[in-house]
Amino acid sequence: MSSQLSDPAANDAETVTISKRTRAMTAGAALSPGLALCAIGTAMAMAANHFLPTVSPLLFAIVFGALLTNLLRLPERFRPGLTFSSKKLLRVGVALLGLQLMLSDILGLGWGIIVVVVAIVCLGIVGTMFVGGLLGLSWTQRLLIACGFSICGAAAVAAVDGVVDADEEEVITAIALVVIFGTLMIPVIPLLSRAVGLSDIDAGLWAGGSIHEVAQVVAAGGAISGAALGVAAIVKLARVLMLAPVMAVLSVRQRKLAGSDNSVKRPPLIPLFVGGFGACVLLRSVGLLPTDLLSEAKIVQTALLTAAMFALGAGVHISTVKKVGTRPFVLATLSTVWVATISLTGVLLFG
Repeated sequence: MSSQLSDPAANDAETVTISKRTRAMTAGAALSPGLALCAIGTAMAMAANHFLPTVSPLLFAIVFGALLTNLLRLPERFRPGLTFSSKKLLRVGVALLGLQLMLSDILGLGWGIIVVVVAIVCLGIVGTMFVGGLLGLSWTQRLLIACGFSICGAAAVAAVDGVVDADEEEVITAIALVVIFGTLMIPVIPLLSRAVGLSDIDAGLWAGGSIHEVAQVVAAGGAISGAALGVAAIVKLARVLMLAPVMAVLSVRQRKLAGSDNSVKRPPLIPLFVGGFGACVLLRSVGLLPTDLLSEAKIVQTALLTAAMFALGAGVHISTVKKVGTRPFVLATLSTVWVATISLTGVLLFG
């Protein structure tokens, strides 16, 4: 005992350990109020989804968070936990989203539809970026909307933010636009499909290729038919799979921009959550994971994304949405039409 007390190295190591433990406890205490609020919001959203299964718990969560922050003035102590949920929890949820994907299902679509999916994502992003530039929107705002509308909605918006570190106002605007326009597409695609005489399978392909969120695609596909729902979900998940290469390209771009400038963010070549997403896709595809584990993982993934959406919703202030003006809404409208047009053209050619 006396030798330990007289050993400066041992005392220093013990001091460092205590200091780390204290910082961890302090950080945990700071996060607790916001995390508890997100847990309540998640429980409410998932309960609402139980009674209205056609509406995604993610959508409920965004609405609940937005209502809360606009009807009440949230104390500042909730902010650290909400920020943690909207960033860290969301990235874990995006990574676990890979467990829903099987490469064999996507390959089963055929090379024609796979080419269409790649075209939807690539041309959707390029076209939206071009029009957004004509409208005078910032590069990051255009990119958030382009990826959200072309790939997989709010998850893609958050993934882009994880690479390019956009302004919070831009992220919130893009999330709100995904919710609004993706929800409007749920009744529009089935109605237009019937109007133009598409078969159920082609209508499902169109829904999967044009609607923003996975849950929104499921709602629209289910409104068409069971057969449409199956192909719609697979096409949508094929678009989700494009998240990994798009984020890798953006990471390379950010690293080139940074160069040796320490003031510019240098993301890893492949962001950790994107690597996790890819690993989850491979694990699901090779059949190593039991069905029970996959079912439990889906519940966890849904809960994490729901908590993240509640936190993002809590950042949606009506005054902020008003302040951004009409240009993002114009871009969202044109992007929705553009992506839907590419998708329909591809379905008519290869469906």
